[in-house]
Amino acid sequence: MAIERQSIVKMSRREGYALHPKAHKALIKRTALPGYNSNARGRSGGRGSQYSLQLREKQKVKRIYGLLEKQFSNLMKQAERTPGQSGLILLQLLEQRLDNVIYRAGFAPSRRASRQLATHGHFLLNGIRVDIPSIRLKSGDLLTIRPKSSNSNYFLHLDDNSPAPGAIPDWLKVNRKKFEISVIGIPSRDDAEVDINEQLIVEYYSR
Repeated sequence: MAIERQSIVKMSRREGYALHPKAHKALIKRTALPGYNSNARGRSGGRGSQYSLQLREKQKVKRIYGLLEKQFSNLMKQAERTPGQSGLILLQLLEQRLDNVIYRAGFAPSRRASRQLATHGHFLLNGIRVDIPSIRLKSGDLLTIRPKSSNSNYFLHLDDNSPAPGAIPDWLKVNRKKFEISVIGIPSRDDAEVDINEQLIVEYYSR
């Protein structure tokens, strides 16, 4: 299975956005783009064209959710085929991915970590073992930990490995003691990252 192997810190510097908790300090210390010294003018030498803004926004969101180019492009095509606002639908499709649900529920400290938990088959979706991070969950789905996995060192020390987040999205209901995640609705725009401009992505793909 193809995965993104580039350094998460380097990608964060390129996008000017912390794609992983450990990238926050790196962005504070090194604000220049990878390959540029700290005396370079701004992050990109200027405001840039509208196309470059659209491209960078697409790249940022793709990397936030850990998708490869073809995966992201296919998801955008699906959003465009679905009635409604394409940008909002794209974000909903991204939020409903299995790996993102695990992360949003507080069972992993980052999306990269949640993707690893998913691919290792630690979860049951409605009682069936799943190991595909891109599976999309819908209202009424129940995600639980495999009995064997619940006794693993990671889940026995879940509060240390991934402290409970301050707030769980309204479309999810979480029982950490029972290792259960219930999908009780669909994500709203407010449930996605606040500093995403999805309209720029729609414009990029509509060229």
